[in-house]
Amino acid sequence: MTPYKHYLRAADILSKLYGEEFGGKKNGRYRVSEKLMRLLLQRRRLYDSDISAVTRALIERGFVLIDMDSFYVVMSANSFVNYRRVGDANIQNALSRDAN
Repeated sequence: MTPYKHYLRAADILSKLYGEEFGGKKNGRYRVSEKLMRLLLQRRRLYDSDISAVTRALIERGFVLIDMDSFYVVMSANSFVNYRRVGDANIQNALSRDAN
């Protein structure tokens, strides 16, 4: 199996896990240890390019992979839809306050 296929397979598995019951919850966001991510990708060491490839493949499936240094979080991209949007005025005001 080529490395690219490993990324696609990993993204398929990670996205399916989102809908499964484990850890006391019916479904939803979860975390994966670096050790298990290496196992999933069949790698001894993870590189930025590995994580980027899995991240891209998950985004195509509607999920987000967040690197938390010692573990990874998988969330639905829909989780971010209702977040507040910061506007230009908010940033300008924050910069003005910070300059004082």
